[in-house]
Amino acid sequence: MLSYEFSLPVDAMDNHFMYNSTPLTATHNWTIPRMSPIPDWEASLHDHPVAVDAEEVRTFFFKQTLDHFNYRPESYTTFQQRYLINFKYWGGANSSAPIFAYLGAEAPIDNIPNRLGFLIDNAASFNALLVYIEHRYYGKSVPFGSREEALKNASTIGYFNSAQALADYAAVLNHIKNTLHAQNSPVIVIGGSYGGMLASWFRLKYPHLTIGALASSAPILYFDKITPQDGYYSVVSRDYREASETCYKTILQSWSEIHRVASQPNGLITLSQIFNTCHTLNQPDALINYLRWMYAYAAQYNQPPKYPVNVICGGIDGASLGSDILSKIYAGVVALRGNTTCIVNGPTNVSETTVGWRWQTCSEMVIPIGIGNNTMFEANPFNLKNYVEGCKRMFGVPPRPHWVTTYYGGHNIKLVLRRFGSNIIFSNGLKDPYSIGGVLENISDNIVAVHTVNGSELGEELGSN
Repeated sequence: MLSYEFSLPVDAMDNHFMYNSTPLTATHNWTIPRMSPIPDWEASLHDHPVAVDAEEVRTFFFKQTLDHFNYRPESYTTFQQRYLINFKYWGGANSSAPIFAYLGAEAPIDNIPNRLGFLIDNAASFNALLVYIEHRYYGKSVPFGSREEALKNASTIGYFNSAQALADYAAVLNHIKNTLHAQNSPVIVIGGSYGGMLASWFRLKYPHLTIGALASSAPILYFDKITPQDGYYSVVSRDYREASETCYKTILQSWSEIHRVASQPNGLITLSQIFNTCHTLNQPDALINYLRWMYAYAAQYNQPPKYPVNVICGGIDGASLGSDILSKIYAGVVALRGNTTCIVNGPTNVSETTVGWRWQTCSEMVIPIGIGNNTMFEANPFNLKNYVEGCKRMFGVPPRPHWVTTYYGGHNIKLVLRRFGSNIIFSNGLKDPYSIGGVLENISDNIVAVHTVNGSELGEELGSN
């Protein structure tokens, strides 16, 4: 069995849940891969957002209700929720020009207007108003006055969920339409990954507020055993195999080689030297987890111009003649991350997305991702019992693994959505590991699935077309 730390990184523990961080022995790495449009290696709590054009994109704040679903006195507490508006292309309320509303996901919205050229292209074509709404508990939309207070304990973080977020978006959109006297302007909601899930769910929960939704890379079927748990890593493996058969085989063989070297006298020191770790390894798991994370995220964010899967395989396949397996693997690491002082088990600036997504996946977004026997990784099945215990240790409350399908649906989705759903486009890049949990077939004439064979996560939305 592998032993995994069920805790935040050390540098995050100072300001967040101070629960017992005793290692949890389990058959599954508890971390569910994040879905943010921005890869982990591009985001941290200390990153400086790229400035948007203040003349085109204006920043506003809405006095948002903390709890939309209760009438206790504390439910009426408010916080400032940030949203951005680009008026440049809007035809105006008098012409009933549309409103394109991007529903923020598990990240700040600072850089979103600069990254999603797809929206700007279409706003110009349809004379649309562009609205970007930040998800509660991310960016500058944090209740209780500060991130430290908001994430202080299970009582303050308990308002951090998708249903509250959807109600937030409804309130903001109503406010915008009232303020701009745009009651006749149709709203189309748009989102990617977790935001894509929110967009599809918003269309189903608030059909009176939006006439349609574009849900990109939205794995709404990766819950409650609807999608096989090994789907994510099966797609990752397929991506590498299609990029290079020799690269795929080298990675497949590397896990047993890591264990073989680690079992030898001074084997962990040898591994630490081969991979230039920041600290001497105490066990091989830290290295294995890092490599698995790197391969998976490279596949999930395999976008131009870098195409990280190709970069990694180029490093592995391009290693000098006679290199052993682990030297080839390290060449792949260097190809992607650069030949820095050290990479594995070094200090990290944990992103607020990482912190927030850990809570979300330990409360309602229980996506049961495991690894089967037919991938390039070691088998590592999802174990719900261990997962629940780990979440309880971390946050003091257990997750609700069946709540998403209870509240939003998912089982028998074709039958259900044919009966009452309409005007949803599900788009996926089939090289995105999360696409396996998406809607990949048309459900009706106006609930349609489009995909790109060589697309990755949010490949359809990033950049101008």
